[in-house]
Amino acid sequence: MKIKKALQWYIVFPLIAALFYLGGFLSDSVTSNIIAAVLLFATVLAAVHHAEVVAHRVGEPYGTIILAICITVLEVGLIISFMLSGSEGALTYARDTVFAAVMLILNGILGMCIWVGSRKYKEQFFMRSSATTYLVSLVAILVLTLILPNYTSSVNGPFYSKAQLVFVAVACLAIYIAFLMFQTVRHRNYFIVTEADQTTHEADPPSNMKTAISLVLLIICLAVVIFMAKGLSPVIEDFVESVGAPRALVGVIIATVVLLPEGFAAVRAAAKNQIQTSINLGLGSALASVGLTIPAISIVCIVYDIPFVLGLDLKSIILLALSVFTVMLSLSRGKTNHLYGTVLLVNLAAYIFTVIFP
Repeated sequence: MKIKKALQWYIVFPLIAALFYLGGFLSDSVTSNIIAAVLLFATVLAAVHHAEVVAHRVGEPYGTIILAICITVLEVGLIISFMLSGSEGALTYARDTVFAAVMLILNGILGMCIWVGSRKYKEQFFMRSSATTYLVSLVAILVLTLILPNYTSSVNGPFYSKAQLVFVAVACLAIYIAFLMFQTVRHRNYFIVTEADQTTHEADPPSNMKTAISLVLLIICLAVVIFMAKGLSPVIEDFVESVGAPRALVGVIIATVVLLPEGFAAVRAAAKNQIQTSINLGLGSALASVGLTIPAISIVCIVYDIPFVLGLDLKSIILLALSVFTVMLSLSRGKTNHLYGTVLLVNLAAYIFTVIFP
């Protein structure tokens, strides 16, 4: 029985994927790339399973926080590795990846969760206070990191000086830490799944041992997803160039792969009528993606004296403003319907379309 449990797919596939990558089997051959893609997808599904085990044990909102921070830490590692390699596009890689992640979360993950949940249950209810808290923190950080650099005068262009980078990094961390205290201590009840969401019987929480194993395997899964995405990035770049699309599309594709575990987990929660969990995952990930990534990147760039672009161009600012405004209106009433999800998914399509046809 123990051997059978140890051979479950959500344990076997991440380990095989890790061995595949660490063993150097990922190459330029078509067969290798196909195997890597299959292992990547299986690892994403395994990450979702382990995230749900951990979330069930620690409860809300801690489970969603753990997943958001794990993915953000690994995302930071991926961005820094690309920037230190000096590859083409390193100057704008951090900005493009963070912007793509925010757009995919706000429009794609939230839009799909609202659409799927509303199509099945018509209307879903959540704590309006939680959405307001997320958005207040997120809007402040987005303006400080992605818009304000275009309008400062210490350095020409969409850059921050070192002193400005230090201030913005501290400001982002201050907002994020204050938010975590608000979410986990002072007003935890704002983020807990409401009774209306409990339409299915919850099984008993997993044991401490099972939770610890799932947490370790979750970290392994997320690391495999990140490194597989990095390993497959040359294939993605070649494909993008072969179809004549702009290089910015590479960042969108990689961000999509990185966000797959959270996306699957959020949509599954919405399908179970747990839209509060979906909002915690989506907006929590967006907040962590910017509030933790930019300070980490700023510290590395200051230490190694690496310049990097933060400010968005006007087209991207307009799309970001549209996305944030639409999400604010969609979550302003404490309940969802399929129209809100449809509009957000159309916003996502407009973003991807303008990336391909700028």
